[in-house]
Amino acid sequence: MGQAGRTYVGLDIGTTKISCIIADMNGGAELRVVGVGTATSEGLRRGVVVDLEKTVASIQRAVDEAERMAGMSIKSVYAGIAGDHIRSINSRGVIAVSRKDNEIGPADVERVIEAAKAIAIPMDREIIHVIPQEFIVDDQNGIKDPVGMSGVRLEAEVHIITGAVTSAKNICRSIQRAGLKVYDLVLEPLASSHAVLGSDERDLGVVLLDCGGGTTDVAVFFEGSIRHTAIVPFGGANVTNDIAIGLRTPIDKAEQIKIQHGVALAALVSSEEMLTVSGVGGRADRRISRHVLASMIEPRMEEIFVLANKEVKKNHFAELLGGGVVLTGGTSLMPGVVELAEQVFEMPVRLGAPHGLGGLSANVADPRFSTGVGLVLHGALSESGDTNGRERRGSSDRRSGFDLRRWFSDLF
Repeated sequence: MGQAGRTYVGLDIGTTKISCIIADMNGGAELRVVGVGTATSEGLRRGVVVDLEKTVASIQRAVDEAERMAGMSIKSVYAGIAGDHIRSINSRGVIAVSRKDNEIGPADVERVIEAAKAIAIPMDREIIHVIPQEFIVDDQNGIKDPVGMSGVRLEAEVHIITGAVTSAKNICRSIQRAGLKVYDLVLEPLASSHAVLGSDERDLGVVLLDCGGGTTDVAVFFEGSIRHTAIVPFGGANVTNDIAIGLRTPIDKAEQIKIQHGVALAALVSSEEMLTVSGVGGRADRRISRHVLASMIEPRMEEIFVLANKEVKKNHFAELLGGGVVLTGGTSLMPGVVELAEQVFEMPVRLGAPHGLGGLSANVADPRFSTGVGLVLHGALSESGDTNGRERRGSSDRRSGFDLRRWFSDLF
């Protein structure tokens, strides 16, 4: 994984918080977390930049904090992208093997992926990732790496993730305004999956749900590769809004009430437990039962899970997912969320936190940091030319024909 002495920086630009995680290789084979910084995110809505200046200031605060902890300054980052504009499609490419002796070489693999990428994409969209799922050599399917095999015809099944050009540009622009280079843009649920999923889960089939502030990101894996990705444009911020309106209390107070007393399943709390709600504009405080609060949160969380479940059901693998659902992201920390998800998905659900790092890993062993840690892991894996053997020819790779890094440098 990665070269010794290299530093990797993950920048998770979320709707509610921005986190910056710095990790290095330090000669060993293990990544060590050396710096963590978080800042309240201002200037984003549902994962998309709506106020550039505020976003830049928030990025700088998070990066400064991480730099101080690590005792080093950073130049470039792996950044996450999410938002309602993300779309994914599965595509297929077919080529004839070029060599006389029918041996498949790396050039053939590139050609077949290029063929699979040749789909009509609207002008306002850009390919973010091209992820090979499997290769088929002369009707023999399920091949992960066909190089060196013999065959006349080579096919590739790929997962293509596209996003709106303007949203991607605005994220890059805000990072560049903060004085940093963008090494690569990575789809957030894809990044989170590196941090929280085990390879056995990917093989069995699993749904990763990253419940953030502005969006809930969905990624479905089966037989070791990614099969479907989607972004549901609701998250913890919507729950906070519901509480603020329902209890007639300011947004920041609603957020505190949600964190301290919120439960996602009304059946888990008794109506005996009471809490105090601050009034708006100097009105008197009120007392309400925790059960009333839970019955405001539950419908919204249920709606988020139902929408996510619809996305999962778009796959013909939905029935075969033996690994169940893995929840991560800040909203997943609320009591009752796991139980509610089990009811909606009718599958076993577990809470996932980042693992597999050294150094200050205790500081990031929290579902809120899954995307940040995943971005660091993605950086290290893509430099070693192998993202768990799955996303070798993604956007960060010179070989992919379309090169995001070159696109960024052309922009400015």
